Amino acid sequence: MRRFLLLYATQQGQAKAIAEEICEKAVVHGFSADLHCISESSKYDLKTETAPLVVVVSTTGTGDPPDTARKFVKEIQNQTLPVDFFAHLRYGLLGLGDSEYTYFCNGGKIIDKRLQELGARHFYDTGHADDCVGLELVVEPWIAGLWPALREHFRSSRGQEEISGTPPVASPASSRTDLVKSELLHIESQVELLRFDDSGGKDSEVLKQNAVNSNQSNVLIEDFESSLTRSVPPLSQASLNVPALPPEYLQVHLQESLGQEESQASVTSADPIFQVPISKAVQLTTNDAIKTTLLVELDISKTDFSYQPGDAFSVICPNSDSEVQSLLQRLQLEDKREHYVLLKIKTDTKKKGAALPQHIPARCSLQFIFTWCLEIRAIPKKAFLRALVDYTSDSAEKRRLQELCSKQGASDYSRFVRDACACLLDLLLAFPSCQPPLSLLLEHLPKLQPRPYSCASSSLFHPGKLHFVFNVVEFLSTAPTEVLRKGVCTGWLALLVASVLQPNTYASHEDSRIALAPKISISPRITNYFHLPNDPSIPIIMVGPGTGIAPFIGFLQHREKLQEQHPDGNFGAVWLFFGCRHKDRDYLFRKELRHFLKHGILTHLKVSFSRDAPVGEEEATAKYVQDNIQLHGQEVVRILLHENGRIYVCGDAKNMAKDVHDALVEIISKEIGVEKLEAMKTLATLKEEKRYLQDIWS
Repeated sequence: MRRFLLLYATQQGQAKAIAEEICEKAVVHGFSADLHCISESSKYDLKTETAPLVVVVSTTGTGDPPDTARKFVKEIQNQTLPVDFFAHLRYGLLGLGDSEYTYFCNGGKIIDKRLQELGARHFYDTGHADDCVGLELVVEPWIAGLWPALREHFRSSRGQEEISGTPPVASPASSRTDLVKSELLHIESQVELLRFDDSGGKDSEVLKQNAVNSNQSNVLIEDFESSLTRSVPPLSQASLNVPALPPEYLQVHLQESLGQEESQASVTSADPIFQVPISKAVQLTTNDAIKTTLLVELDISKTDFSYQPGDAFSVICPNSDSEVQSLLQRLQLEDKREHYVLLKIKTDTKKKGAALPQHIPARCSLQFIFTWCLEIRAIPKKAFLRALVDYTSDSAEKRRLQELCSKQGASDYSRFVRDACACLLDLLLAFPSCQPPLSLLLEHLPKLQPRPYSCASSSLFHPGKLHFVFNVVEFLSTAPTEVLRKGVCTGWLALLVASVLQPNTYASHEDSRIALAPKISISPRITNYFHLPNDPSIPIIMVGPGTGIAPFIGFLQHREKLQEQHPDGNFGAVWLFFGCRHKDRDYLFRKELRHFLKHGILTHLKVSFSRDAPVGEEEATAKYVQDNIQLHGQEVVRILLHENGRIYVCGDAKNMAKDVHDALVEIISKEIGVEKLEAMKTLATLKEEKRYLQDIWS
């Protein structure tokens, strides 16, 4: 078989799953994929690799390569490498990202750009898959187009070797990327949908099924509307291209437990885990605010956990007890919830390189695994739906699941599964004849990820304490019926602190009731960039509406202590752009900000209230933080471009971060009299210099 090297760089398992899918399909198409994580550098050598290379790369943070790719990226970024270091290499790259973030697919773009700079050439166009609209819109056609591209590569390589005796070299003219286009790719959010002619080859099952004609005399109007469980023409009458059935590989045995206790310590983590008690919890918003915002204080004095303002940390959280209970009931496993789960690899599995899931610890109960280890709220991927088909007995339900995972049903999948935030429990309730075995769920449900939070304090200001702030997330899941759900972690934390919660005043007194509060498990997520400048004379601009203010409270507390310690020191200007809905309901840290302003820690505070009636000319024109940035564009541009200042942006990626970015482009363009393209390049340079920093989330 013709061999190619297949590398993946993953943060939460998406890139790995896609690489494994490519590996499995390769055999069907007459290829052999040599599959490795990009971090396993001892198992491959790109300097001597003669086979084509295929790379699947995710993006983490605000545009960084995943942790597993850090070492690889550092090595190829070595500026002493010659420009022809990878001239022998031919590759195709699939980047994964989310266009809600400014630096879309940047993890893949960084690697792609550097490979090109070192002489490597594409044998297949790069794909950028967008999790905002559904990765599969690009992933599926990209994989389908990979096989003809590989065949063409091997054919042309053989031909050129026969003619010249040497491997082919791509012409520089055809492989150079326009510099301006490269810059734009680096700084603009965009969705790149790749279209390939897909005739539904060997990797698809072609199902030719006609819809069952309804003979009912009384047809309700809603029968003509599609839903999670029902389709309408043309989909209901279409022949379907469904994915190949993923090979099963786990064998599960349930063993009665001997009553041993389990703890969160059983949860697997690459980072050190600290168990710390909650020492205070405060509600920062009024009861009539649209969102409930809580501040939680953790006592870290008896641990060696340390942090700087701007750092983040992860909270290890469980799934909702009621959801776990409902899932076990639906799976008819409720009476076995205390049984130990013993896993083995099936001896006859066809899955290449099958391995036991690392996130499922040995000798733990079924209840523990569903509570602490599996992301039961995860939106099921099409491969999971395809696997569920074979365990569904009702023909109409089976057909609908086939439609949802098919190429023809892509829009229905997006609408009724992905956009509706449907989870496994929703599907099992919607399709009652589906009875999957436990092994299938353990194969397909991803790891329950720890949830990241920004540190909202300074250890100089609060020794031995760590503060963090969060909104209690609530959302409507519409599959199969409307259900109001709370965020996995924020809902759990809110329940945890309910009995000790102080009212909406940022009080400093200790509460005796806190002795009842439990410990939670946290792990560090140290950032090396979202920190105050080492030189305090450098002016800074902070943009943090809503809970985005969290790290900046830590910044300001830190600066206050530094200014106390160095009363004659040279401290630069500190601007804060804050925004919320209502001045009297959700103006977070209002009292503290006034204090910082009064004592000169904060030199400029610009606040906007999006839902209040405007008072005065400035409020009338500044509904959101980006409006205030434009109002003060001259000062912002002066700080950034003439005073070597820094700008920090924290908060929502979907709207705010993009709008702030656009506002910065506008004011730079206006104030220095350049085209928007030049302004975008200027911002890209600031980002490269770590002077435009983001801590954003979706």
